[in-house]
Amino acid sequence: MNEHQTLGYHPDNTVIHRLNATAKLVFLLLVSIACMTTYDTRYLLVISIFSLFLFKLANIKWHQISFVMKFIFFFSVLNLLAVYIFEPEYGVQLYGSRHVILEGIGRFTLTQEQLFYLFNLVLKYFCTIPLALVFLLTTNPSSFAASLNKIGLSYKISYAVSLALRYIPDIQEDFFSISQAQQARGFEMSKKGKLTQRLRGTAQIVLPLIFSSLDRIETISTAMELRRFGQKKKRTWYVDQPFLGKDYVLMLSSIALFVVSLLLFKVNGGRFYNPF
Repeated sequence: MNEHQTLGYHPDNTVIHRLNATAKLVFLLLVSIACMTTYDTRYLLVISIFSLFLFKLANIKWHQISFVMKFIFFFSVLNLLAVYIFEPEYGVQLYGSRHVILEGIGRFTLTQEQLFYLFNLVLKYFCTIPLALVFLLTTNPSSFAASLNKIGLSYKISYAVSLALRYIPDIQEDFFSISQAQQARGFEMSKKGKLTQRLRGTAQIVLPLIFSSLDRIETISTAMELRRFGQKKKRTWYVDQPFLGKDYVLMLSSIALFVVSLLLFKVNGGRFYNPF
């Protein structure tokens, strides 16, 4: 498994990489919460464009995220289809009007209101997914843990977060190693194989992946106990990234965007922007 194909930290010297990890986390959380709660299309559109701009600014290549993006795209489309199938006129109920685009069979009628609602859901994906990927691929786990501890969070919790971030690419590497071993035994799991065969092969990988993960957790726990981890109230950090002016600007920007989303609740009379 090539290191550039794993969904984890990739060192670089971009502006995003040089930002403090805690500042990036604050921005990710506040903006994601704002985008998840509001359905103001104007706000979501601006954040979507800004998220894609940050994605480009972080110098993230497609081959670094192609594997996980395929899964995200599949489940996103599945979610949109499920929303329409179970409630094809939910948008009509939300916006209080009905403009028919195409008469379907039975209750399956395509309306402008439903398309507009689904468009808002798509925008939510574009708001949050690029931000999350930028955070994962540009944040040094050790620097992130040190920053969290510096702002008052327990170093035990900070270290647990650091381990979680480090563990993501390790799980991917184990998955691909087991996958290659399966293919070496004659079980086709590449793009040449049938979809059902590939899905069945993936399901067979899950169990050994769980056992290997449990073994790794036990090894890490034993190593930490041998080094008397958690015996002291404080600890030093090998990587400690100070807060700079640009980090405070980033956090203030996230607070401002969050406040704007709250103000839009009052402007729109609720969570939804109604152009109809």
